[in-house]
Amino acid sequence: MKITLLGTGDATGTPVIGCSCRTCMAAHEGGKSRRTRCAVLVESDSGSVLIDTGPDLRYQMLKNNVGHVDGVIWTHGHYDHFSGFAEFHRVQYNVDVYGLRETLDYIMDYLQFLRPRKHYVSMYETFELIGLEFTLFKVVHPPAKNPMGVIIREGDKKVVITGDTQREIPQKSMEMITDPDLLVADAIVPPTVEVKKHMNTLEAMDLARTLRAKDVVFTHLSHFFKPHDEAIKEYPLAYDGMVFEL
Repeated sequence: MKITLLGTGDATGTPVIGCSCRTCMAAHEGGKSRRTRCAVLVESDSGSVLIDTGPDLRYQMLKNNVGHVDGVIWTHGHYDHFSGFAEFHRVQYNVDVYGLRETLDYIMDYLQFLRPRKHYVSMYETFELIGLEFTLFKVVHPPAKNPMGVIIREGDKKVVITGDTQREIPQKSMEMITDPDLLVADAIVPPTVEVKKHMNTLEAMDLARTLRAKDVVFTHLSHFFKPHDEAIKEYPLAYDGMVFEL
C-alpha cells in the first residue's frame, strides 16, 4: 500500500491570496511551505483511489503522474474536498465514486454533468477497492452533515485518515481507529491560534497518543504555521507529495 498526500493545505491553500506573512512569502518561492488543497492518493498493485478531490486536483495529478484512478471516496461535502473532481471532464468518464448517500447526492448536484457511477456506502461498513479494505467512520466537523474519516487496511497494516474533525470523535469511531500504523490527522493550526471546526496540533497529538499510533503526520495545514522548515522542528507536518509505503 502506498499513500501519497497530494494536497496538505486548508481551504485557502498556502500562499493565501493577498497575504504577505512569512509563510506565504516562503510558499511563493516554492518548497514545502506551498500547500494545495486536500487530496490523498492510495495505491496498491491493483490500482489507485483518490480520497477527496480538492480544487487543485489537475495540478496534483499532473505533478504526480497520475493518469487514471479506479475510484474516488469523498469524506464530506465541503468544496475544498470535492470541487476538483470537475477536472476529470473529458479525461476519464463514469468514474466510480463512493461515500454516504447524503454526501454523494449533495456533491452530484454540482458535478452531475460528469455522470460518475455512484456507490452509496454505509458508515462503519467495510468495502473493498483495488485489493484494499476501506471503512468510513464518523467524525465531528460542524456544520458538515455526517463528515467521515477513512480507515484503509491491507493485511495487518492499518492507515487512519481523520478527515476534517474536532477532537471529540465518537467512541465507536475511536474503538475502530485504535492502533494505526499511520495516522494522517487534521491539525489546521498551532495551539496559539483559536479554531472551532478542526483540531489544533496539541489536540491532534493527543489523539495520536490516545490511539497509540505508530506514526503520525499532520495535514489540512493553514498559513498560521511558521514556514515549513521551521515548523517541522516543532510538529510532524506533512507536505504536498509526501509518500508513505506500508
